[in-house]
Amino acid sequence: MLICLYKRNNMIVNCCEHSKEVENVKKSLASDETLYDVAELFKAFADTTRIKIIAILKEETLCVGAISEILNISQSAISHQLKALKNAKIVKSKREGKWIYYSLDDEHIKRIFDMGFEHITKG
Repeated sequence: MLICLYKRNNMIVNCCEHSKEVENVKKSLASDETLYDVAELFKAFADTTRIKIIAILKEETLCVGAISEILNISQSAISHQLKALKNAKIVKSKREGKWIYYSLDDEHIKRIFDMGFEHITKG
């Protein structure tokens, strides 16, 4: 079903008879805050190094040094990316003595990653 809109006197006017559908969509649309958070989540996926870290942490819970060794990237660069992933609630950390171990935040992240990977590889 196509909804067409046009501008009249700087106001968007609905030129079709789909006002019920438009109202239904408006009611079901998530809040701006929620949509912003979802956009931030997907932004965090928009970096190859972060994607590699997610792929690694999907397999094992590891410390910065191990991730650094696997990717052959400095520990400070890995820490920077892990901070971005933590801020996006993709990765969580757990301290054990002097070591901090990183893992994926929950099963949702694994599913999002798997779905994206499947979309690209089998698309």
